[in-house]
Amino acid sequence: MIAAQAVQETRQLLRNGEQLTLTLIIPLLLLIAFSLEPLIDFGGGYTRIDFLTPGVIALAVMSTAFTSQAIATGFERRYGVLKRLGATPLSRQGLIAAKTVTVIAVELLQAAIILLIALAIGWSPNASAAAIVTVPLLVLLGTAAFSGFALLLAGTLRAEATLAAANLIYVVLLGIGGVVFPLTKFPRGARPLLELLPTGALSTGLRDVLANAVAFPVKDVLVLAVWAVLSIGLAARFFRWE
Repeated sequence: MIAAQAVQETRQLLRNGEQLTLTLIIPLLLLIAFSLEPLIDFGGGYTRIDFLTPGVIALAVMSTAFTSQAIATGFERRYGVLKRLGATPLSRQGLIAAKTVTVIAVELLQAAIILLIALAIGWSPNASAAAIVTVPLLVLLGTAAFSGFALLLAGTLRAEATLAAANLIYVVLLGIGGVVFPLTKFPRGARPLLELLPTGALSTGLRDVLANAVAFPVKDVLVLAVWAVLSIGLAARFFRWE
């Protein structure tokens, strides 16, 4: 039942033009546009593509696990879809599991496409063997953190408010989360705070692993773990199905 629901959720997401634009088209456009044109000096010894690829992967995780999921769940809650699905043999726990599987499946698709395009336009990762474990761990923790906040928004606000808040947070974190603009470009006093944001920790951690051959970015892993525990705990406490 969980597999069947996950397949249905994935089909609905991939058939939705707005959701597809958010989760895949925007990250790819940013990757290509910023990597091929010298729009900004990234500094730190990075080439444009080396800096952007980890950041765009982080953006893709945020797009799918947070923004897309928050908006979709908010409107499902508004129209009573969650209430009806929760009363089926699937159960509410099964529905959450199906949504989780959907997010992971879409992220795998995103990662494959982003990596293939990045390699095609000149990306050459500088990673240690530990990246095989570290990168999935960072993505998993980032997914958990963003998913928790997505469900928190969708389960406490009206659908229209969720739509507005999710898009606003997406734009803000795109600008200050180290995705396409280096955190070194911000005032020195703001950098430590920006690195504690989930997007900042995820993009910085992925960049350290994939571009600087860092085996295990302890600080970024801990930051994402704290966000994951906090967001999931708040969602579990305050989420309302109706």
